[in-house]
Amino acid sequence: MAALSLALLAGCGDVADGGSSGKQKAGGGETLTVFAAASLTEAFTALGRTFEGAHPGVKVRFQFGGSSTLAQQITQGAPADVFAAASPATMKTVTAAGDASGQPRVFARNRLVIAVPKGDPGKVAKVGDLGRPGLKVVLCAVQVPCGAAAKTALAAAGVGVKPVSREQDVKAVVTKVGLGEADAGLVYRTDVKAAAGKVTGIEFPEAAKAVNDYPIVEVAKAPHSGLAKEFIGLVAGEQGRSALGGAGFELP
Repeated sequence: MAALSLALLAGCGDVADGGSSGKQKAGGGETLTVFAAASLTEAFTALGRTFEGAHPGVKVRFQFGGSSTLAQQITQGAPADVFAAASPATMKTVTAAGDASGQPRVFARNRLVIAVPKGDPGKVAKVGDLGRPGLKVVLCAVQVPCGAAAKTALAAAGVGVKPVSREQDVKAVVTKVGLGEADAGLVYRTDVKAAAGKVTGIEFPEAAKAVNDYPIVEVAKAPHSGLAKEFIGLVAGEQGRSALGGAGFELP
């Protein structure tokens, strides 16, 4: 089981400390491990630095990726202290397996926008354009929260889309659109903001039918239970709300 957990942990998403390094430093005190949806990368990295500043000697180590994959890793034994998911459905994978300590709490919400490359070469103006023949559209995989939300929003708009690829997290969709490998993609509003001008976001009304709640919970048998509770308190508190709101998340 230990070997499987390590292999899984190495295979998904980005691992980063709250500081500049992605490697866990030996001899530096305790390390809090947080599994979090890819769309939380920027806000949580900033909060990780804040947490480290308030806890000398503590490092915050993040595992960012698709929520469904992270949830599977936790249920298969990957060591983690905190799990922050991009949907209640993916969080349920962890709670149903008995791998959550206490009840998850919703700390943020997010909604989709259409992302297009700079200059909008595909001439996308509205969600209906995504069904246009020949337009290269990239979506998240359906088991990932951004993919499930895209399915709901497109159904609400009555638009059929045949994506050229389905990605395992929302950051991969943003990357493909930003590089011009796709004419459009459905991503979160926060990811367009984080892309800092590399893509343009187009709002569409049907996105209101697929707003994602983001729950957070301490993982059962967390190696650092006390720190896990404090980090969740930071996320849900004034500083966390400020960071999340600044990143473009809606607040409950």
